[in-house]
Amino acid sequence: MAPELCGSFRGDDAMPTPFLLELKTAAESAKAVETSFRQEAARQIAVLEQDRAFAFRRLHFMQMIADVMAPAESEEIAVASAFAALRTRLGWDADSETHSEVISHFAPVALAMFRHTSGNHSANIRAALADFEQWYCEARGSVFWTLFEQQMPDTPVVDF
Repeated sequence: MAPELCGSFRGDDAMPTPFLLELKTAAESAKAVETSFRQEAARQIAVLEQDRAFAFRRLHFMQMIADVMAPAESEEIAVASAFAALRTRLGWDADSETHSEVISHFAPVALAMFRHTSGNHSANIRAALADFEQWYCEARGSVFWTLFEQQMPDTPVVDF
C-alpha cells in the first residue's frame, strides 16, 4: 500500500485512487479557506490600524488645541489661538478659500472646547468634533485625519 501512495505523489503516470482524489480535494479546500481567512484578517487589521491611527491623531491634535486655548482669557483669543494652531499643524502658511472654509467649520469645535472646559460637558465637544469630521468627509471626500499623515520623502541611496 505504501508504494502506491508514494507513487501517486511523485507524479507517476498511475491514476490516483478515489481516496487520494478526496484527500487532494480536502487539501485544496483547506488551502482556499485559509487564504480567504488570511485576506479577510488582513483587511480587518488594516481597518483597525487606520482606526487606531485616527484616534491618536484626534487625541494629539485636540490636546494641542486644548493646550493653546488654556491660557486664553476670552473666547475670541481662545478661538483665534485654536485657528492659528490648526493652520500651523497643517502647514497652512497662506490663506485660501479651502483653508478658510475648513477653519470656519472648525469654529464650533473651538467654541465648544472654550465653553465647556469646566464640568462634564465632553459630549458637547465630542458632538462638535463629530459634526466637523462628518462635514469634512462629505465636503472633501476624505477623512480629515488623513491630512496628518507623515509622508516620508524618498531618500537616495549613496554609496561611498
